[in-house]
Amino acid sequence: MNGVPEGAYVDGRQWRGTITAAQSGDRQALDELVAGWLPLVYNIVGRALGGHADVDDVVQETMLRAVDGLGSLRDPDSFRSWLVAIAMRQVRERARRRSGTQQLTEGAESAADFAELTVLRLQLEGQRREVAEAVRWLDDEDRQLLSLWWLEVAGELTRRELAAAVGISRQHAAVRVQRMKGRLETARGIVRALESSCTELRQLTVRWDGRTDSVWRKRFARHIRGCGRCGGPSEGLVPAERLLVGLALVPVPAGFTLSLALGGKTAVAAAVPVAWSAKVIGVLSKPAVAVTAGATLAAGGAYVVVEQPDAPPPQAAAPTAASTARPPLRAPSPTPTPTPSRSPSPTKKAELYGTVVDTVDRAPDPNAQPAALPHRPESGITSTWGPKAVMQHRGESVTLKGQGYVLVRWQISPKYRPGQVVMPSWTGLKGKLFHVASGGGRRMDDPLEGSPDGYATGMGGPSIGYAVLPDGTQQMWQNEYFYVDGTVTLNQNERGCDYGVTVFPSSWDSVTEDITAGPDQGAIRYGLVRDNGKDTAPVPQYVSRATPADPATVPQRSRV
Repeated sequence: MNGVPEGAYVDGRQWRGTITAAQSGDRQALDELVAGWLPLVYNIVGRALGGHADVDDVVQETMLRAVDGLGSLRDPDSFRSWLVAIAMRQVRERARRRSGTQQLTEGAESAADFAELTVLRLQLEGQRREVAEAVRWLDDEDRQLLSLWWLEVAGELTRRELAAAVGISRQHAAVRVQRMKGRLETARGIVRALESSCTELRQLTVRWDGRTDSVWRKRFARHIRGCGRCGGPSEGLVPAERLLVGLALVPVPAGFTLSLALGGKTAVAAAVPVAWSAKVIGVLSKPAVAVTAGATLAAGGAYVVVEQPDAPPPQAAAPTAASTARPPLRAPSPTPTPTPSRSPSPTKKAELYGTVVDTVDRAPDPNAQPAALPHRPESGITSTWGPKAVMQHRGESVTLKGQGYVLVRWQISPKYRPGQVVMPSWTGLKGKLFHVASGGGRRMDDPLEGSPDGYATGMGGPSIGYAVLPDGTQQMWQNEYFYVDGTVTLNQNERGCDYGVTVFPSSWDSVTEDITAGPDQGAIRYGLVRDNGKDTAPVPQYVSRATPADPATVPQRSRV
């Protein structure tokens, strides 16, 4: 898939226990499944139907059928493929139920146009906005395929799942996708031309009623092919698949409630082996998490594409790491001393713990295997964004609570906007937070073999500009792992260079598997263990117990 290896996706194994529990009648497990997978289904159906008024009904019918048939699912690992196939069957069934005289545009006034929702709710600009708006010009069949391909590129689905959902072979799927992409590029050209100052096109649009149907698509496409202004050079255009990587799923609207969707479906609801709980209703009646790019919405696993730049960014001088077991850190204080807490209450005290990582370490030997990762207790982590949060814009945040491991996956995009990276910050910490390991097979400043001059993979180059870290800031790895014991909020503070972070609960097993996958498995380097298993393990930079109005003001040197 456009150079993205299938192995980069995380399968649904980490959800096996939850699915099995839900099959056995566990109410809480069912709640988690519904809450976690609803946004994926909503985006598939919404994009396939273009935001038609039937979207709510089709989404809810899909979820009801999934819950109703959960007991018949033999392999929990195939849950995502199974759910996507149900969604697409419901989309096709809805089309069959409609008479030939009823058009998709019927009822559009009562529904939110999905292209508009995508643009507004994800704050899309430039060519990303153009791609979202171009979807309006596709025929039903192409739009259905695009609803799956969009999520494949974003990391939510694999090509195998896409083909299975459509009911064709992977080879046939490749041909279908290529044809659809060609029509999408034509549609992008129409969106671009309609915003131009072409006099001839303006005259053509006098008779246009605003409908994005096939008749006007052909008329506009014919004009563009013969117009020097509208059909001029396409220099600077970014392929759609690169624009969609890391793009968030559109949040489920706040008015999307279970009671609304169940109207007239009591027979189906009664057949559900495990009753819907108040918690599920609460989840469905609130704005859903804006999750993105991540292999499984509920299973987590975004594949992050890093730009292939032209030159390495400036780097601060740093001591060489002595081993992968211990990065160069300032020696911890032998005896922790109390210090005033940064919590709102001035009367409470909190002991300092951990070692602040306030110096830059150089990358360890790529072939040096990491030390053993200490196994800390895991009672589970909950997230205000659900199973996975993808934060692409300044001001977004996710609060994590519990005891366990958390993955923060980085995506740096200096090509779209270079400059200094305003790092994310951890605020409102209650309890403890450790920076336990780094993985993903590369640091952002690692050279990429085969690229021009072997320059850095993630930090930019002369032709696109650099992503520059503040002096003294640790170089990020593609995957950064943390351990939370308490509550903390991670804030997206993007103001300079364009970046995004994907955040979701992980596990000791997943961290260990990541950091031990080295060059012999196609990675650039083995991972790095930072955790010593004690309270003297490193804490991340930019962490505070306070909750400032502007999280970007949290200092680099942390005292927690």
